[in-house]
Parts: sequence; C-alpha cells; structure tokens
Amino acid sequence: MTKSQIKESIDRLRENINRHNYLYYVKSSPEITDFEFDQLLKELEDLENKNPEFASPLSPTKRVGNDILSSFEQGDHKFPMLSLGNTYSEEDLNEFFDRTEKTIETTPNYTCELKFDGVAISITYENGNLTKAITRGDGNRGDIVTDNIKTIKSIPLTLMGNDYPESFEIRGEVLMPFSSFETINEERIQEGNDPFANPRNAASGTLKMLDPKVVAHRKLDCMLYYMASDSVSEITHFEAMTNARTYGFKVPDTMRLCKTREEIKEFISYWDKERENLPYAIDGVVIKVNNFDLQKQLGFTSKTPRWAISYKFKAEQELTKLNDITYQVGRTGAITPVANLEPVQLAGTIVKRASLHNADQIAIHDIRINDMVYVEKGGEIIPKVVGVDKTKRENSSEPLQYITTCPECNTELIRIEGEAKHFCPNETGCPPQIKGRIKHFISRKAMNIDGIGEETVELLFDKKYIKDITDLYSLNADDIKVLDGMGDKSAEQLITGVEESKKMPFASVLFALGIRYVGETVAKKLARGVKNIDSLIAMNKEELIEIDEIGEKIAESIIDFFADETKKQMTLKLKEIGLKMELEEEELNNSDVLKGLTFVITGTFEKYSREELQLLIEKYGGKKTSSISKKTSYLLAGKNVGPAKMQKVEKLGINIISENEFLNMIE
Repeated sequence: MTKSQIKESIDRLRENINRHNYLYYVKSSPEITDFEFDQLLKELEDLENKNPEFASPLSPTKRVGNDILSSFEQGDHKFPMLSLGNTYSEEDLNEFFDRTEKTIETTPNYTCELKFDGVAISITYENGNLTKAITRGDGNRGDIVTDNIKTIKSIPLTLMGNDYPESFEIRGEVLMPFSSFETINEERIQEGNDPFANPRNAASGTLKMLDPKVVAHRKLDCMLYYMASDSVSEITHFEAMTNARTYGFKVPDTMRLCKTREEIKEFISYWDKERENLPYAIDGVVIKVNNFDLQKQLGFTSKTPRWAISYKFKAEQELTKLNDITYQVGRTGAITPVANLEPVQLAGTIVKRASLHNADQIAIHDIRINDMVYVEKGGEIIPKVVGVDKTKRENSSEPLQYITTCPECNTELIRIEGEAKHFCPNETGCPPQIKGRIKHFISRKAMNIDGIGEETVELLFDKKYIKDITDLYSLNADDIKVLDGMGDKSAEQLITGVEESKKMPFASVLFALGIRYVGETVAKKLARGVKNIDSLIAMNKEELIEIDEIGEKIAESIIDFFADETKKQMTLKLKEIGLKMELEEEELNNSDVLKGLTFVITGTFEKYSREELQLLIEKYGGKKTSSISKKTSYLLAGKNVGPAKMQKVEKLGINIISENEFLNMIE
C-alpha cells in the first residue's frame, strides 16, 4: 500500500469505529459484535503503530467510549474509570502473563472474575452512606445517576458494620437478569415499542431514564468488583472484595484466587460452558494481578490498566443456509431486513429467523440469498447474521439488491441523512404503520384501553372496522360482537375500555399520538409547558425549545407532525371526540408554584417517598436534580442526611427545608 492508501484506510477505520462507538455507548444499539469491534480497533492500532506520521490525539484508539447524555448532570471520577484490554486467544493471554511477570520480576497471584455484560458504574460512599453514582462516561467524567442506582435493591444505601473506609468508590456492573429482560420486552411489544436487543442494552437504556419509578419497576441488579480509595487498608484485591461483602455489597462468589496459569485457564474453560446456566449475561473472564503494590508498579497505559485483562468468550455460532430475505415495516415506517434460515439449534433454541439490521450491514458482509451464513445470539438472546462462509457460495450467486419500494404498499423508500435504516414515507396508507400506531395508542402507558390487544387491532383493521385511531371511538358493540373470538361480553368490554380512555390525562394523550421522540417523560414535560393542544399546534421551534428538556430534535419533530394536515386533523378530531387536550384545573392552577426552583432531595421522609416528592416537585413546575451546586434553590432534607452533603450545603449557603415546609410551599 502507498502512504496515501494507508492514510485513506486509517481515516476510513476511524470513521467506522467512531460510528460504532457512538451506537454502542450513546445509543445503546450496537450493529456489530464486540469481537468485530475489537478487530477493527486492533487493525487501526496496527496501522497507526506502523505509520506514526498519521497518529492523531483524536483517534478512537486514544480514548474510552463516551455515554454522556445531556439529560443528566455530569460529575468527575476521582479515580479514572479506564477500560480493559481484550483478548480472545490463549496465545494473547500468555503474552499478558509474560509481559506482567517480566515487569515485576516475579510470578504473582491473580484473581479471576466473571466479566458481566452490563453498564459500568462507580458508587461513592461517605461515612457509610451512598452519596453519588456516576456512569463510566469518557472515563474521567460521567452521568450522575444516583437516584436510579438507589432503586436497585442489591445496592446498600447504608453500609453494615463500622470498619469500612471513611470515603471510597466501589465499581461494578449494572445488570438486567434474563427474567427481567424477558418481562420488559413482552411489555414493550404489547405497548407497540421495539424490544431491546439484549440485556445489556436494556440495562443501559433503563439506567439513563429520567423517572426512577420506571427504573425500579425494571428490577436491575448490580455486581461489584473493585474498590478505589486513598485509605483502603487491605494489601490485595481479593482481600478488599472479600471485606466488601461484609459491608453489605453484592460481590460475586464466583471470584477465585489463582496461583498458576493452569488454574486461570481451567477457570476460563469452566465458565465458557457453565455461563449458559447463569441468570444473567457474561461475555468473558477478567484476570487481575491481586497485590495492590504490584498493580501500582505495573501502572497504566493512556486508557487501560497494565495489571488486568479480559478474556472474552466468542459468542456461540452456527452455520446454516439463508433461504430468503424478507422485510418488515415498523410503526415509524422503518424497514428491517430479516433472514429466513434453514432451522438450526443455537444456544438451546431452534433459530429460523435472524436480524440483518439494515442495508449497510448486508453490504458490509456481502450477504446473499442461498449463502451459508454464521448466526449467533446477540447478548445470548436475539439471533443475528454475523458473517458468510464464502467458500460455500454458489458460482451463480449475485449480490443482493436491497428493495427500493415498501413491501406492504409499494411506495418508494427514502433514507434520511444520519439514519441507518430505509423508511416508507406513506404514513397514512401503509397498513403496518397504521396498525402499529393504533397498537401504540391503546398501550398501557398511552391510552391504556382495556379489552383490546394487538390481535384485536389486526382483526378490526383487516375487517375494515377501523382505518385510523379516531375510528376506535365510533365502534359499536352490536357490530363487532359478530367477529371471530369476540362475542357480547368482549365487545362490551372493548367499548367500555374505549370510553374510559377519555379520562386519561393530557400527557398520556400526547404520548399516545406517536410523535417521534416524544416518549412518556417528554410528553409530561410538554403537557406542563404548553398547557393545551391548541397552544402546542401554534408554537414555533424557538418557543418549544424554551420548554424544559425540549431540544431542537424534539421541537422539529413536533412541528413536522402538526405540519402534516392529516395528523393535525386527526388530533383535532380526537379533541372533538372528548379526549383531554389540556391540563386539568388542578394541574393548571398549581403547576407554576415551584417554577424556577431547583431541589435536591436527601434523607428519609415520613409522609412521602423520595420518588413521590420528586413527582410533586415536577407537578408544581419545579426541577429535581441529583447533586448540589450553586444553582440549587433548596435542599429538601429528611432524616439521616450525610454530613458531607450538609457541609456542602452550608458552604454554598443553600436553604434547607423539611418535608412539612415543602408541603406548605405547594399548599
């Protein structure tokens, strides 16, 4: 390769890696496996090492992935949260041992721990009380998610005993067990939402939600694996984590102290098979030098500790024939290609269909019909095609021509700049989109209509009883009771459920409309900000952005929604039918009492839980944050407030109010 070609390859790799880094850490929707990502990164590292003239401080090889979101306040890590180096082979593992032992001139003991497939978190304790929790972020600074972390029951709010360090951070992985994952995905499908791809994505998405009550409902778990402090008295990592268990932390009992390489390899081999029986996902084993002094001697690179490495398992793969590719149309018009496979046993289940993600992924792997393809389960759950055995390809094979028109309504597809998927723009005439919007409208967190499920929506639409959302309100029990599986009782229950939905609050109606990017939480903010639907329809972009948590992307989506005359008239018809299109009297009269005030809640309370107090703050127009700053208006303090928080409040001169004083403010 010429120098010019090498530079082109480096630039292309950086662009590709940055994109996948963003999808993984920010969007929580990876399109490639960890192994494929690591191979891309390794290829880039090799090129940069051999061609130092093309080095750049902005290269993805010089940074840790970033998951910082603007919806959370950020905080600094006292001790950087670096990523681990990865290896997939015994040869690479031996190189790690050789390099380590050569540097420290001895053979150390190592700890072996399971590498949990979740979201990294650092939790700070002061005087035995949980004070702050921060995501990894960019390694030096992350999102403060303290209130969400406090909903995880396996994380102690107050420590046991009294021999713990006065101040320390403990690191771990927030997980979603398989049982919770399956339940959440069932709920999302029933509500008309796309299911999470795997438990790691579900945990990541949950931890970044703004409503701690929803986080609590999803039953996350957390495994702790490292203590960071200036005052840890133990001399080994194994001893420190053993003691951490006595403080009340959930430290995995699978951790082992190994004295030889053979013991480490036996541990890896055992868990490579036994992981199928665990209640949560793991993707490898972490090996650490046990002694803290030796860890300090080994030190760090710019982004990884030299005293630790992760051995990552390869996901179970099977080779099978790709018989055909079909295309699914989602509620938003997004097109998803699906591989129809020769049935194959994979990770304990028979797999017949697998995701192909989008046109780019098909092109990257050059996937063709009748190919022999490698299939694996992403996060051990969702099947996906990850490669092709081109040695078995038929000579007559031709590259796949991705569809250009919608498979349901034959409308020409479009591709929006910055989007990975193709879309069908025929929102009002494409059956899957219409049915998807109706299914979203009736879902529990939207209009919560009892007596009607997805199958009933399909039946009513196919039999031409409904053609859009508004038709639900003109259904007649006598007409629909003759439908298959309906009957008198079911028909009456459906009509009652539709009528009862008129009592749902304005925020639920906004969510139910299906405006892109307007989820449940945004809908609540929007309802409080606009007060009624007529104001919302009339607002311009600048006015919308002034509303709390409404950014440009959401504002533009709202404007586009009501600029569509069909959607605007549908909304006005729903108002005419009797759906609540404005805040109720109580909400309207009281919503601005706390406007412009910011609260931090701490301690335990008698009359309300902390989650209920947060809802009251938001209901009356205030804002609740997790950390104290100069912008904090009040510290709403209950019992058992940590001394560190009180000192900071006093230093900044912030007003402290009790639960009763707060209630007097809103009364």
